[in-house]
Amino acid sequence: MKKSTLAIIGILLVLCVYGCSSYNGLVEKDQAVKTKWANVQTQYQRRADLIPNLVNTVKGAANFEKSTLTEVINARSRATSIQLNASDLTPENIQKFQAAQDQLKGSLDRLLVTVEKYPELKANQNFLELQSQIEGTENRIGVARNEFNGSVEVYNTSALRFPTVIFAKIFGFSEKGRFEASQSAQSAPAVQF
Repeated sequence: MKKSTLAIIGILLVLCVYGCSSYNGLVEKDQAVKTKWANVQTQYQRRADLIPNLVNTVKGAANFEKSTLTEVINARSRATSIQLNASDLTPENIQKFQAAQDQLKGSLDRLLVTVEKYPELKANQNFLELQSQIEGTENRIGVARNEFNGSVEVYNTSALRFPTVIFAKIFGFSEKGRFEASQSAQSAPAVQF
């Protein structure tokens, strides 16, 4: 064989090995993103599962504002109606999912603030336990979202780095979306005494 033929075969072999390595690396990182997404969804589901118990406990309090409870129930319904699977993690879909979750969190926050007017409810052990579980769940959601964003960063960096980006495009690996701060988080809350 000629030296030029051997050189071409060698180059093709190197490209094939690099392509396989790139593909396998992207698959591994894509699976890590999917796992982290499942962890995020698990924490959101935990919160959604706690809400009916919280609402039923609060309903037992006399003269509690029914509009606040209705708002929480409706926000939970909207948040759980948005189903986003790991193959659809585009920035736009993440933003829609996050907006619904932010509405639910806002409703829960208003509910917990309204509870301050009801000493008998604040003293209810079931309510206190549920409130503690929801606060813990909110912390778990924050941790899961941060871990998800970390895995998306690793994946996106790998998929967009040259020359892997060529193989990513060939095999259909696209950029994943991240969780970002909501618009309401852009301004500091007003604190008044």
